[in-house]
Amino acid sequence: MIRTIVKSQRLSPASIAVLLVAATALSACGDGFRDSFRNKSASVTFDGFNFKSKAKEVSKDARDHFTVTVSRANQSLNGARQAGAHEAVKYCIGEYGTSNVEWVVGPESEGLIPVDDKIQLEGFCRP
Repeated sequence: MIRTIVKSQRLSPASIAVLLVAATALSACGDGFRDSFRNKSASVTFDGFNFKSKAKEVSKDARDHFTVTVSRANQSLNGARQAGAHEAVKYCIGEYGTSNVEWVVGPESEGLIPVDDKIQLEGFCRP
């Protein structure tokens, strides 16, 4: 009787192949998504342009306080602002698991002008 139960639970070779393909596809997706939040310096495209942005903590004691520097800001100030906001959210998710940012100098700040083709944003990660 036990033998008939075991035989009825066997998977066909086609079913095994489908399960292996699905598992492989899912594992590849997870690594790329997770790594995109850990990468502190990456190129992103906004407003049709490629920007290099980097977020870093202001001090080791208060990692929630950070700055974001966006290079190539003269291509499109609007795109550079969006790239900076994106980098800030990546930083806060990576450090604290939250996407809430309280801006000191944010992407919507008036008077944000590129200096040496860069803009700098500043904020705090908030739970």
